[in-house]
Parts: sequence; structure tokens; C-alpha cells
Amino acid sequence: QVQSVEPGGGLVQAGGSLRLSCVVPARTFANYGMGWFRQAPGKEREFVAAIDWNTATVYADSVKGRFTCTRDNTKNTAYLQMDSLKSEDTAVYYCAARSWGLPNGGNYYNAAMYDYWGQGTQVTVSS
Repeated sequence: QVQSVEPGGGLVQAGGSLRLSCVVPARTFANYGMGWFRQAPGKEREFVAAIDWNTATVYADSVKGRFTCTRDNTKNTAYLQMDSLKSEDTAVYYCAARSWGLPNGGNYYNAAMYDYWGQGTQVTVSS
């Protein structure tokens, strides 16, 4: 089970920043691949970003250059730093964890490939 840590989500003006955190209470966290997804009202859940056990990162085109994934293995925590936020970033954000790194074959965007999910955090960007 993963835990989305508050505060993280919330209301912010366009152009602002937020940082989401996700704690994984596992001794083997250093081996985990961590993904971030979001779901806007009336839309399907979509991939946002991911960071692998070796800190390699991948981003959706819509957030590339604005969002940054990091991790702190000493705190069992993954972070999603969101800068230059836009109104279209408004959604519920979910962290997801996979026990032995990100899925192979470029399947990091596939939500079904992750083992554990956080409960979600609302991010609202006002224009």
C-alpha cells in the first residue's frame, strides 16, 4: 500500500507550483518504480510521469519541462514537483508503485502494470 502524503495537492493559481509526495512503507522501496497518474472530471486516467529505481525518469509530453520526478530512498518517498501549472493540469493525482522497477517495454504508461496505488490528491489550478 502507498500513501499520498498531505499537504501536497490543493488550489493554486496558473503559473504556480505544487509538490506531491508519496510514501511507500516497504523496506525494499529502493527497488520500486514509481509512477504518477491523473484523472480529470469526465476523462480517463492518464500517465503523467515516472521514476525508476535507478532514478531514470520519463514524462508525458503535456508536462515535460514543467514537472519533475524525484525520490528519496532514505525517506521511502517519491515526489512530483509541478511548476508552471496550467488550468488543464486540474485533476486528481495518483501515485502508483511497482515492486521491481518500472514495467519493461515502455509500459510505464499502463496503469494496470503497477502493484499499489495511493488514494489520490486533488490539484486545482485556477486561471
